[in-house]
This record gives sequence, structure tokens and C-alpha cells, in this order.
Amino acid sequence: MGSEARLYTFSSETKEKLCKFQLGTSRSKDPQAIIYQIDKSTLEIAQADDDVYTTMQELADELPPHSPRYVLLSYPLTLASGRLSVPYVLLYYLPVTCNAELKMLYAGAKELMRNTAEAGKVIELSDAEDLETIEEKLGGEQ
Repeated sequence: MGSEARLYTFSSETKEKLCKFQLGTSRSKDPQAIIYQIDKSTLEIAQADDDVYTTMQELADELPPHSPRYVLLSYPLTLASGRLSVPYVLLYYLPVTCNAELKMLYAGAKELMRNTAEAGKVIELSDAEDLETIEEKLGGEQ
């Protein structure tokens, strides 16, 4: 976490929200997701809006078609063993249509975002439609 920690920033308010979201979602019965973006002029990583998305369709509708985003997702699911699991992951949304500058901007901060949010792992998505299969991606790797 060397140079990216000096390049990209999180406000103390954003760090607080990240922590609250992680703690608040661990016992949730429904999926919960928050979208984050990078401000190109200040390189600050912040929540894109104040919404918490509880369905994958709502989330897919909010993801921009030509711009990358980070999505923190807490997704309760029942494993094949019958045990309830609530994976907390970072979705790295990188549409194929976004420009090279944005790809580089988001690629550079991906690990910093994952570490700061304390997400278990990173799942890359190239299309909002990929959210329809998120349960398979989470359940198949437990």
C-alpha cells in the first residue's frame, strides 16, 4: 500500500461510513451494496450517492455504462452445507467501453479500496448484467 496510499485519499467521513457499513451488514438478511467512485480532480474515493441497494437489479440500474465503479457488497447466502454465509466483497466494475484514463485511475486504487474497506476479496465485473450471476460467483468459491 505504498504509492497508492499517497495518491488516492479517503475522507475521515468516508472511512467511518466504510466501517459502519461493514459492521452493519454482517447480520443482514438481504443483500446490501454501496457504490463508490473516484473524483478525477482530487483523487478522493467517496460514496457515489447515499443509497444502499438491496437488489442486484437496482444496483445494475445505477451502474454507469461507460465508467468504472467500486461496489461494496454484503450478500447473505446459504451454502450447500446449509450454513448461512455473508461474504463481504468488493465488486470492481470495469465496463469494456470506458476510456483508458479511467481504467488506469480505478486499477491503481483497487487494492487500496479493498484494504481500506476490509473486503474479503475482489470480483471483477465488465457488465452490469454480470450481477445476475453474483450468487454463483460467491457460493462457488466458499
